[in-house]
Amino acid sequence: MRGLSSDHLPSDRRFLGFLLGFLLCNSLNVHVEASIHEYFNEGFAPKLDSYFFHGGSEGLRASKTHGSNDSSSDGKSSSAGESFIRFDSVSFRRTKESAAQHHAMQQMTGLVEAIIVEIRDREKIGGSYLNSDAICCTPKLAEDKSCKLGEVIIRPNRDNPGWPRRIQTFFQGKEEVVKMVPEEVVIHSTGMYYLYFMFCDPQLKGLTITGRTVWRNPDGYLPGKMAPLMTFYGFMSLAYLVLGLAWFLQFVRFWKDLLQLHYHITVVIALGMCEMAFWYFEYANFNSTGSRPMGITIWAVTFTAVKKTVSRLLLLVVSMGYGVVRPTLGGITSKVALLGVIYFVASEALELVEHLGNINDFSGKAKLFLVLPVAILDACFILWIFSSLSKTLEKLQMRRSMAKLELYRKFTNSLAVSVLLSVAWIGYELYFNASDPLSELWERAWIIPTFWNVLAYILLVVICLLWAPSQNPTRYAYSEETGEDFDEEGISLTASVAKTKGELVSKLERKERKTAGPADHVFGLVGENEEDKRE
Repeated sequence: MRGLSSDHLPSDRRFLGFLLGFLLCNSLNVHVEASIHEYFNEGFAPKLDSYFFHGGSEGLRASKTHGSNDSSSDGKSSSAGESFIRFDSVSFRRTKESAAQHHAMQQMTGLVEAIIVEIRDREKIGGSYLNSDAICCTPKLAEDKSCKLGEVIIRPNRDNPGWPRRIQTFFQGKEEVVKMVPEEVVIHSTGMYYLYFMFCDPQLKGLTITGRTVWRNPDGYLPGKMAPLMTFYGFMSLAYLVLGLAWFLQFVRFWKDLLQLHYHITVVIALGMCEMAFWYFEYANFNSTGSRPMGITIWAVTFTAVKKTVSRLLLLVVSMGYGVVRPTLGGITSKVALLGVIYFVASEALELVEHLGNINDFSGKAKLFLVLPVAILDACFILWIFSSLSKTLEKLQMRRSMAKLELYRKFTNSLAVSVLLSVAWIGYELYFNASDPLSELWERAWIIPTFWNVLAYILLVVICLLWAPSQNPTRYAYSEETGEDFDEEGISLTASVAKTKGELVSKLERKERKTAGPADHVFGLVGENEEDKRE
C-alpha cells in the first residue's frame, strides 16, 4: 500500500517474551487497545505528500443484523448484534498562522479526511494503480478526472461499493477548530480494520486531533483478538476450580501427614484460581462497557505477577530438593527471596504498562526497557533450576534413595518435555509474528498467549500428582537415615575447613578405638590395656 506501508501499521513487536515458556504461569500478552480509542491533542506525521494520524485498528466481525444503511449521522442508531465504528466528539485544531491565511467569508479552507480501510484493501489507498507514488491527488491526476484535487487517492472496491470509507471534514473561513459530524459506520464484512485521519494541504501543518472513536463487535466491545479469550478464561477458571477441589479433598484427607511443600502448592493453586477468575470478570466487564475496569484490571495484573513469581519459586525450591533432600534452604533462603521480590516488581511493571497503557503509544524502546529485566530474571531462574536439579539427582543417586530418585526423574522428564514444547511453540510464534505484520490473522492470534497458560496449568497438575498428599509421605520427605545433609551453596569456606578437620579427628579416634577389645571399651579400661601391652 503506497503511503500506508507496513512500517506505519501497528504490529506485534514482542521481544524476548518467548523466553522460558516452561515456567509456571506465563502471563497474558495480548497487545491490543481498548474499544474506545481516545485522542488528546495528537499530532499528524508526514508521509510523502500527505500527513496522517493512526486512529486505531481492530479485528471486527460482520454485523449479525444487516440494515440498508452503512452509516448514520446521529451516532446512536446501533442495535444489538451490530458491528460498527462510531466517531464521538472528534475535533481538529489548526494553528493560528494557518487560519490567518484565509478570509472569514471563504468556504472549505481546509480538508481533513477520516479513512477506514480493511487491510485486504490497503493497495487501494494511494496512486499505485495510477502508476504514481503520490498519496494525494495532484493537478495532473485531477485533470484526468482520476481523483479530486486535495483529496487522498482512493480506488473504490467494486465488490464492496463505498469502501474504503472516506469521511470528510472541512474548515470554514478563519476558524481554528472544526468538529467532525458524529457518524457511525456499520461493518458488514469481517476483517482487520484500520482508521487513519489524513490531510494533503501543507498549510494545515501542525494540525492536532482530540476526541474518541468507539469500536464494537456484534457480541460486545471486546476487540476481535481478545473476544475468544473471555471464553478461554472462563474454561481455565473451571479447570483451576476442579484442580483445587481435588487437591483440597486430598489435603483434608491426609492433613496429619502433610509436608511443608504441600502448603506451597496450595498457594499456587489458589493464586491460579483467583487470577483466572479476575481475568474472566475483567474481560466480561470490558465487553459490556467498552473500557477496561481499572480496579479489576489492576487486581488481575497483580495476581498474575504474584502467581508468576510464586510459581517460579516453587519450581526452584522443588528442584533444590526442599523437603526431600534438604529440610531447609539454609543460607540461600535470602537469595531466593531477593530474586522473587525483584522478579515480582519487574513483572508487575511490565504487566501494568501492557494492560493499562495505550498500546499505540507504547514504543518499541520503552517496551524493550521493561521486557529485558523480566527476560534476564527468567534466564536466572532457568539456570538456577537446572543446576539445582542436577545436584539433587546426583545426591539421590549417591544415597541410593530409589523412591526419591524416581520421583525427581519423573519431574525432570516433565520439565524436559515442556521445554521441547516451548521451543517448538516459540518457533511457531516467531514465524506467526514475522509472517503477519499487519495482523491479518487476528482471528487466530488469541491462541498464542493461551498456550503458555495451558502449559503452566499442565505443569502444576504434574507437580500435584507427583507430590500429592498420601498416608506415607515420609518416603518422599527429608530424613537423616543416610547421614546429615548440608548446604553446599550456603556453606562458607571457613565452615568447610572446620568440618574437614573435624572429620579427620573423628577418623583418628575411630582407629584408636579399634585397637581396644569390646569388653575393655565397655568398661572403660582402655588406658590399663595399653599400659599392659607396653609392659
